[in-house]
Amino acid sequence: MLCEHLRELEAAILARGIEETYRGKPWTDGCREWVYFDCFIHCEETREQFSLADCVQHHEHCGTHDGQESGFVCSACNDAVMGLHPRSTRAAPSFP
Repeated sequence: MLCEHLRELEAAILARGIEETYRGKPWTDGCREWVYFDCFIHCEETREQFSLADCVQHHEHCGTHDGQESGFVCSACNDAVMGLHPRSTRAAPSFP
């Protein structure tokens, strides 16, 4: 289960019926639980709509061989909610 700082966001994405594509410890000891969703997370709109704590920051990674992602990371708990990177050419829903 994600930390208290990201639970509301995770629940809202799941309530929209957006597919969860991965949940776990993705790539380093610095990560606890990261949840990936098959959607584009519009970070500015999401931050306006949800009361995200100061420890929750936007994270974007545009890797060339190790994946691409964009979403929110909790620096206090090392949990994250991730979606597709904005440069992705895949068709996917948007959130919110």
